Amino acid sequence: MTLEEKAGKSLEELGTTDAQEVARLFGEAEQFLGSQENEVLSLENDQEFGLKAKALRDFWLSRKNGLIAQMDKTWLKGAPKQLRPIVGFHFNSLRGRAEQLEERLDKRRKRILKTVRGLEDERPRQTPTDLTLPGYRRPLGSFHPVTRVQREIEDIFLGLGFSIETGPEIESVYYNFDALNIPETHPSRDDWDTLYIDDQTVLRTHTSPAQMRAMEKRGAPLYIIAPGKCYRHDKPDSTHSPMFHQIEGLAIDTDITFGDLKGTLDFFAKKFFGEKVRTRFNPSFFPFTEPSGEVSASCPFCDGRGCRRCKESGWIELLGCGMVHPDVLRYGGIDPDRYSGWAFGLGIDRFAMVKYDITDIQLFFQSDVRFLEQF
Repeated sequence: MTLEEKAGKSLEELGTTDAQEVARLFGEAEQFLGSQENEVLSLENDQEFGLKAKALRDFWLSRKNGLIAQMDKTWLKGAPKQLRPIVGFHFNSLRGRAEQLEERLDKRRKRILKTVRGLEDERPRQTPTDLTLPGYRRPLGSFHPVTRVQREIEDIFLGLGFSIETGPEIESVYYNFDALNIPETHPSRDDWDTLYIDDQTVLRTHTSPAQMRAMEKRGAPLYIIAPGKCYRHDKPDSTHSPMFHQIEGLAIDTDITFGDLKGTLDFFAKKFFGEKVRTRFNPSFFPFTEPSGEVSASCPFCDGRGCRRCKESGWIELLGCGMVHPDVLRYGGIDPDRYSGWAFGLGIDRFAMVKYDITDIQLFFQSDVRFLEQF
């Protein structure tokens, strides 16, 4: 069975049941990637190299049909709970090597072009230029800062055994509000705050509907994060945008407590901002959690002493969180007398602004190359 055929099957169908077999399976994938890469890097002809390099990128990194995308769907998301951490570790390693493939191919392409130009300089000047030859390719770009931060956050929670859940951006009022215990009188349901398509359809205002769909589909226990685009009726300015990016997390199991929530988010903050960061929880209110809180972290740039980035307070507000309201569990088909859970939500754009010291969120959406090429 070829690796491509194996990528289309789940770990259960492949008979992979322990950590040693997972490591052997991903080792086979890395060896196959290495052999394909070496074959392409050994080419000397620029035109042949370009065709083979593009085919190799598409084979591994194509969003829909690439091998990495298939493995994410069948091996990672379909992995049994006990194997998910080790599968996540090996998958992130393989994905990182595959994403670095473009950089290595680009360096090789430059060396080939340099050699070709050197040979052209040695030719007699009377040799006519062949105008039918393909032109030089544009240099490869890099990941958008919001994408970088989203993947960094995803990697942290994948390492904790969470899986990634997605949902539609055009959502029903039921999943966006009703199932989340948000009453009709809540200000967020006003058409001055939410973008309505019709009376029963909205552009989702958060990624929480993906959590509700996951509860209905998969039941409990459940450990997921839900990244994606969200939309609100906000006037664009330096800190607001009608479209933004969000990640929400949800953990449901027996004997889940607020202490589990605090420990997880403290670990996340230290992984993202550095081990010296301290976290602070303040009480708050959200209709879908009870009790609810807001989490702040000591400023990683001044160690809490106060600076421009934290507005001299020593603290940076990170996210909202809380224990999942029993009514929300009931809407998801989960018995609140048997299970409990916690949830959180954070803005990816805001985390990117803090990490890269960006003061205007609009820069993320203007496609200004002078801004983007810094990342």
